[in-house]
Order: sequence, then C-alpha cells, then structure tokens
Amino acid sequence: MDKSFLEKLEKQGKLKKQSVGIVQVEALLEQAYLDMQEAEKICHLAERATYLLAYMAMLKAGRALLLMLGYLPDDGAQHKTVVDVTTDFLGEKYKRITMQFETMRRKRNQLTYEAGILLSKTEAQKAFSDAKQIVSQILTEAKSRNPQIKLKF
Repeated sequence: MDKSFLEKLEKQGKLKKQSVGIVQVEALLEQAYLDMQEAEKICHLAERATYLLAYMAMLKAGRALLLMLGYLPDDGAQHKTVVDVTTDFLGEKYKRITMQFETMRRKRNQLTYEAGILLSKTEAQKAFSDAKQIVSQILTEAKSRNPQIKLKF
C-alpha cells in the first residue's frame, strides 16, 4: 500500500481521517459476507440481483478496508474512491479483479440510472467470483490486523 496515495486523496478532499473501532470494520465485513451469501442463493435465478449484491459486497469490504486504514471517503464519488483505494491496496496481484471492480461500479451506475441495460448470466457469475476473491482478501487482511475478528468466508 502506497501511503502517499492515501495522502494525495486526502489532499484532494476524497478521503478524510477517521478513527474507528474494530466493531465498525467487522460490521461492514459481516454485511459484505451476508450480501455474498444472498448472491449465492439467487445466482441461478436473478442475474441483476446477483451482480448488484456482488458489487455491494465488494463496496462494503472496500469501505471496511478504508476504515482499517483510518479513512472514510469524503467526496461526491465515494464508490470510485473506494475502488481506487482497494485497487492500490491489493496491488498488482489483484489488478485484473480490481479492474473488474471498476467496471462493475460503472455498470452498477448504468443499471441504476439508465433503462435497457443488458446483463448476461456470465457477467453475473464473474462478478460473484471476483467479489468472493476481493471480500476474502480484505477479510484476511482485517484478521491479520485484528485476530479478534471471527468471521469466516
């Protein structure tokens, strides 16, 4: 993780320092986990819902990551900021998946604000698979920083 990247985002007004307890981090991770469980239950029935739940799980895990790092998004593009910090934090090993996270962010906007946007079953399955990897990696990081976290993914 490049600390100067966080400092740059803070100077740009995209992040603000925020001290929180592990309870808030764990609550977001638990919500991400629940989103993943629900997505898994409906993945064979509802592509859009699966996709949106997978995206929300990634977003919540990314917000938990920001809290672990001592920050909150603080601008009109909070989702983009979460994606950017998650991308920087996870690094090159997760580049393909975090690029997909950015694609999902844009597609989620389209699905939310535009009509007639198509979404394939393959896209929904890929979103779910990528979300599992990101949520799992952030949970692993959270546990390494605080072994009191009991969540399993």
